[in-house]
Amino acid sequence: MLIGNPLLAEGVSHLGGFLLLLIAVVALICVTLFIMILRYISLWFQAFVSGAPISLFNIIGISLRKIPPRVIVSARITSFKAGLKQITVADLETHYLAGGNVLNVVRAMIVADKANFPLTWRQATAIDLAGRDLLEAVKTSVNPKVIDCPDHKNDYITAVAKNGIQLKCRARVTVRTNLLQLVGGATEDTIIARVGEGIVNAIGAAESHTDVLESPQRISRLVLERGLDAQTAFEILSIDIADITVGENIGALLRAAQAESDKQIAQAKAEERRAMAVAMETENSAEVCKMQAKLVEAESQIPMAIAEAFRKGNLGVLDYYRLKNVQADTEMRKSISKEGNE
Repeated sequence: MLIGNPLLAEGVSHLGGFLLLLIAVVALICVTLFIMILRYISLWFQAFVSGAPISLFNIIGISLRKIPPRVIVSARITSFKAGLKQITVADLETHYLAGGNVLNVVRAMIVADKANFPLTWRQATAIDLAGRDLLEAVKTSVNPKVIDCPDHKNDYITAVAKNGIQLKCRARVTVRTNLLQLVGGATEDTIIARVGEGIVNAIGAAESHTDVLESPQRISRLVLERGLDAQTAFEILSIDIADITVGENIGALLRAAQAESDKQIAQAKAEERRAMAVAMETENSAEVCKMQAKLVEAESQIPMAIAEAFRKGNLGVLDYYRLKNVQADTEMRKSISKEGNE
C-alpha cells in the first residue's frame, strides 16, 4: 500500500534527487580540496627534498594571506641551499607584503655573500623597497661599471688654461657600487657633474695647455684627490682621459674683443669732443655775428653824427671832404694789400 501511494512515491523521488545533488556537491568540494592540497603537498615535498622543510600548514597559511606560496618556497629553497639559513620564511613573507621583489633580493644576497660583500637582509630589503635594482647594484660592486663623462658621445668637457687656450676632453670613470650609500646616495648624474667640474678646475689651474697635453694624468690625479664620490652611491676607482684636443684661442678672442670695445669707447669719446668743439665753434660764430651787428650799428651812427656836426657848425665842408679823402685812401690801401696777399 505504501508503494501504491503516489504522494509517498513522489516524496521519495524528491529525497533521492536531493541526496544525489548533495553527494555531487560534497564530491566536488572534496575534489577541489584534494587538488588544492595536492598543490600544497607538491610544494611541501619540493621543500622537503631540497633540505629546506616548510610545514604544510605554513604553506596553506601563506596562500590564505594572499601571498603566492610558490614564490616564497622557491626563495626559501634558493637561499637555504646557498647557505643563507638566517633568512626565514617570515622575513620573505614580510618583504613580499611590503611590495618588495623577494627573488631579486635573494639572488642579490647570494651574489654579495659569494663575493664577501657585507650585506645584511635589513639593508638589502631597504635598498629594494627604495626602488633601486639591488641585483644590478651588487653586480656592479663585483664587476665595476664604466661611465662616460660627458654621457653623450658627441659632447666634450671644455675648459681654458691660464694661457687662454681652450681644451676639449672626454673621460671614462670606473665606478663600483657603494652598498652602504645606495639608499640616499647620489646617482650617476652627480658623478658625471662632479667629474666634469674637477676636469674644468684642473685644466684651469694649468699655466699652459701644453702642460695638460704632456701629462693628462695630472687631471685624473687632481680629480681623484678631491674625493668626488662622497655622499654618492658609487666609489670611483679610476678616471681615465679618453680624448683631449685643442680648441680655440679663447684668450686671443677675448683680447681682440676687449681691443674692439676700447676702440669703440675711444671713438665715442672723440666724437663727444668733436661735438663739443662744433658746438663751441657755433657759439663763437654766433658771438662774431653779434659783434658784427654791433659794429654795423655803430657805423650807422657815423653819418648821423656828421650831419649833427654840420648843423651845429662843428664840421666844415673842407673838413668833410678831407675825411672822405682819408676814407678813400684807406679803402685803396686795403684793396692793394688784398691783391698782394693773393
